[in-house]
Amino acid sequence: MTEAIKLYVVCGPPAGGKTRYGKELASRLGAVLVDSDVATEPVVQAGMEAAGLPPDDRDSDRYKELFREPVYESLFRVAATNLACLPVVLVAPFTRESQEEDWPLRLTMRFKVPVEVHFVTCPPGVRRERMKIRGEARDVAKLNDWSSHLASVASALPPFDHVLVETFSEDSGK
Repeated sequence: MTEAIKLYVVCGPPAGGKTRYGKELASRLGAVLVDSDVATEPVVQAGMEAAGLPPDDRDSDRYKELFREPVYESLFRVAATNLACLPVVLVAPFTRESQEEDWPLRLTMRFKVPVEVHFVTCPPGVRRERMKIRGEARDVAKLNDWSSHLASVASALPPFDHVLVETFSEDSGK
């Protein structure tokens, strides 16, 4: 049985455990799962290559300039289509948005359904180990310059009501 129609946003830092948690939440709720990595990764890689950029770059200003907004807009459109009949669990970092006090209200106004934000996080050392274990090319730059990566990722809790999900062990991530 599915829950009432609602948008559940699962956000947080890379390798915090968003994907695993989002899958579990969607399964428990009978909701559609829309994960940023699954839904947009092949298109982003092709676009990066076509632009003459490294296909696995997710941290540069150029990547953010070209792809950040279109990726999130694509996720929102898929979510909107499904919210017509089912609850949706939307999984993506939403680094900047998770620090904007009015973000849940803006989402509620856009989608016309209740919104619940789940912020998934864990200690930086655990995230680093998860990145090493998962071996994704998009994590190489983060691992090579860990201190810069940590400085670029929102570590503060969202300034609005949210569900805090703390994952601690290496095996509870993606």
